[in-house]
Amino acid sequence: MGEDNLIISPDTQRAGRIPPGQKVTDKFPVLHHGSVVNVDVNKWKFSIFGLVAKPRELNFNEFNSLKKVKVLADIHCVTTWSKLNTLWEGPSTSVLRELVNIKSEARFVIVHAEGGFTTNLSLADFFEKDVLLAMKYEDKPLTPEHGFPVRLVVPRLYFWKSAKWVTGVEFVGVDRPGFWEAVGYHNHGDPWQEERYSNY
Repeated sequence: MGEDNLIISPDTQRAGRIPPGQKVTDKFPVLHHGSVVNVDVNKWKFSIFGLVAKPRELNFNEFNSLKKVKVLADIHCVTTWSKLNTLWEGPSTSVLRELVNIKSEARFVIVHAEGGFTTNLSLADFFEKDVLLAMKYEDKPLTPEHGFPVRLVVPRLYFWKSAKWVTGVEFVGVDRPGFWEAVGYHNHGDPWQEERYSNY
């Protein structure tokens, strides 16, 4: 994969790269609700549905054949750790625009993952240039602990928005809180504004 496929997340270019209340770590802590999910790729499906002209479902081989990009990004967990210069690889979320005709009334995306987990994003946040459906981390396939086979990576929001074990995306006209958002996490999650928790 050539350098022209490398996307540099804008936050890595900031003069001060550490958001308020965060501390840099060289480790990659494993945090999630419930147990680690071990996904059988032979049974895994990626669904695109909701406000689209025609829903699509891809098996693992079809998903793996999609055009991929690499993204260099800093990531920030709501639990106060930040990890700089992480490298991810997978299809850009923009690829989904080529797979389905998204209806004009779509305003938000609900990301679905194993175990009924969801997280919500605005259409604008979901389609930022540095957002991807990652399949590799540091040039190696994701481990189950970090979301194998596919996890969303949204570098400019707190890392809970980067759902692990993703199974599909739903385009909707009206926002609705995902798993963590429904129990008190901020609906948006901008680390630079310290949007950690709310009464949403």
